[in-house]
Amino acid sequence: MSIPFWCLFAVALLIYIAKIPVAKAMKEEGRGYDNHHPRAQQARLTGFGARALAAHQNTIEAFPLFAAGVLVAHVTQTQGWFVEALALLFVVTRVLYLFLYWNDKATLRSLVWGVGLLCCLLLMLSPAL
Repeated sequence: MSIPFWCLFAVALLIYIAKIPVAKAMKEEGRGYDNHHPRAQQARLTGFGARALAAHQNTIEAFPLFAAGVLVAHVTQTQGWFVEALALLFVVTRVLYLFLYWNDKATLRSLVWGVGLLCCLLLMLSPAL
């Protein structure tokens, strides 16, 4: 399996890793984890819990764009260090993004998000570059 595909797998796992702090915040909310109405409980989260939920949701939202970029590079047989570097950099940005969001570092988080977005767009354009 190629490096970009391994990165795609890693980003898919990040979606579920990003859910762990949300579940922890829900459990600590006072009534335990409400498995009957988890979305209603998530809507009540504040502070760290709300940031963890937003980070988790953004991880889900970022996945399709990255997957499209990896697949565009793959189906056009665009390979090499540039595509691999973009995929690896995207994984790094997503991990950093989670930590920055959890720790309320909004400006740096937005910068890291922009770098990740640029990686996705460049992957989509990689056959033309």
